[in-house]
Amino acid sequence: MPSSSRRVTQQDIARMTGVSQTTVSIVLNERDDAAVRIAPETRERVLAAIRRTGYVADPIARRLAAQRNRFLGVFTYEPVFPAGLGDFYHPFLVGIEECAESIGCDLLLFTSAPVIDGRRRIFSQDNRLRLADGCVLLGRRLDPADLARLIAEGQPFVSVGRRDDAGGPVPYVGADYPKATASQVRRAAELGHRRIAYVGQGAGPESHADRFHGFTTATQEAGITGLHFKTDESPLDQALAAHCTAIFVEEFADGAVLADEAARRGLRVPEDLSFVALGDPTRPASTDLDFTGYRIPRREMGWQAVEVLSAILDGTGGETQRILPCEPVAGATLAVAHV
Repeated sequence: MPSSSRRVTQQDIARMTGVSQTTVSIVLNERDDAAVRIAPETRERVLAAIRRTGYVADPIARRLAAQRNRFLGVFTYEPVFPAGLGDFYHPFLVGIEECAESIGCDLLLFTSAPVIDGRRRIFSQDNRLRLADGCVLLGRRLDPADLARLIAEGQPFVSVGRRDDAGGPVPYVGADYPKATASQVRRAAELGHRRIAYVGQGAGPESHADRFHGFTTATQEAGITGLHFKTDESPLDQALAAHCTAIFVEEFADGAVLADEAARRGLRVPEDLSFVALGDPTRPASTDLDFTGYRIPRREMGWQAVEVLSAILDGTGGETQRILPCEPVAGATLAVAHV
């Protein structure tokens, strides 16, 4: 029996009676036609469990079982509302809003989720995700346990950004960080850079791991040396000691800090030391440099996340995992290697 401290769910009824959650839903919604016929004894077993536990179906969920209400949810793991024009999340939100408007849907912004250990959590006593037909998830770090539960409970959702650690296929729209990063490595090799550094985590969120994978693969293929330094371990000192002529930064803002530090030491950028930024600033970065690198297709990712979610809800099929190309930025911080 489920604990009395929480509300009984359809999943609880399904476990108690040895049937699927779909069967419980069919009984609750009083459907009984040739396509979904339920045996009388099964129906009675489910109804008996409902009476015994005092289960009360969510009236909104029951209404939506027959027809979508055209509400799409947006859940963010970081506080991103309101988002200024220069904010990292702003283009994602613009794409989400524009696509939702184009298909005649309204947006529900889930901003009241509890913060646990410094991060929002989807599931809580007051979880209201089911008020929406489906949900777009936005954030640099998504909780694998949350994703696994969404999949297990059959709640329609799409992640903005590739996710692969939920124990099952996650619908997502991501950016092709490996290819974009590899392209920049090949460009550096063509300019004579033989020893280059990667500064950043190189692990953790898929977006970081994907960048590092593109970096290591491309350096090996180009026959040049690629070194990895963490941001909190004096990366500029290490890169210079290792005779690196170019630094690839996982986070744009770290590149701005390192380039400023290099200038204070009398190094010219890019004549003495080149820099490549692997994406757009995720936090404020003060610099006058026009960084070489690439842009993340943030607006298009938001738009296509809604497209994928709409297709899932409509049952029209199609690709539920999409990877979009990044846009190269020539910039002015990558030059011929100064040896």
